[in-house]
Amino acid sequence: MTTHFDLRLDTLRNAYEAGTTTPRQLILELRAKAAALNSEFNTFIHLLNAEELEPYLAALESKTPAELPLYGIPFAIKDNIDLAGIPTTAACPAFAYTPETNATIVEQLIALGAVPLGKTNLDQFATGLNGTRSPYGECRNSVHPDYPSGGSSAGSSLAVALGLASFALGTDTAGSGRVPAALNNLVGLKASKGLISTAGVVPACRTLDCVTFFTASAAEASQLLALTARLDPHDEYSRANPLWNDGSAFGRVKAFRFGVPKNP
Repeated sequence: MTTHFDLRLDTLRNAYEAGTTTPRQLILELRAKAAALNSEFNTFIHLLNAEELEPYLAALESKTPAELPLYGIPFAIKDNIDLAGIPTTAACPAFAYTPETNATIVEQLIALGAVPLGKTNLDQFATGLNGTRSPYGECRNSVHPDYPSGGSSAGSSLAVALGLASFALGTDTAGSGRVPAALNNLVGLKASKGLISTAGVVPACRTLDCVTFFTASAAEASQLLALTARLDPHDEYSRANPLWNDGSAFGRVKAFRFGVPKNP
């Protein structure tokens, strides 16, 4: 499919405010595009169907972009993070279960107006850096499909890189968010442990696991972190962040100095 949507957060907000599109129209078109591409890239394990999307879309019809910071913003969820009523597999069919509640981060994002598009493919149990260790198919690189996507948050990186979602949730224990982001020309934000709740995430290593954001820009990653970095009593590693800032306290950087290593 050749249809391309500008899914940047500010662009979508402006489009909704101007009435040039609606969340319902956009999400259903993105869902169709994602389904068409899935046989080639194996991005999604589960794409929400029209019935599953309806509660999220209907809830927005009584709201406006001014009321919700992420009004109508489409996002994808790595399939080791719970979305209520949708199976969580961690890319292992024998392990699969259907959660009754959302992971804390998913609950936060939906409350802010974001709309989940589906659950994305991953290296099984989030152990791998290639994006090829999944019974749901190998994920292919968005830039060069003959190469792997990187993992383990493979499908999440593809959802953003292929223009199917404004942002995606992944996890990162030892590179699983940053590696596929780098290989697909994205920003992969792994925040300090405890800033974003991991309640409702299938653990790989509880003391190291972090939820990550995949975005097209650092500014968008910063926006999402500012909206979701909260103390969560359901996560024993969660912590308050009284020192949160966006970097403005340090003033403008006057100059950069780069070091280039030399071979002997």
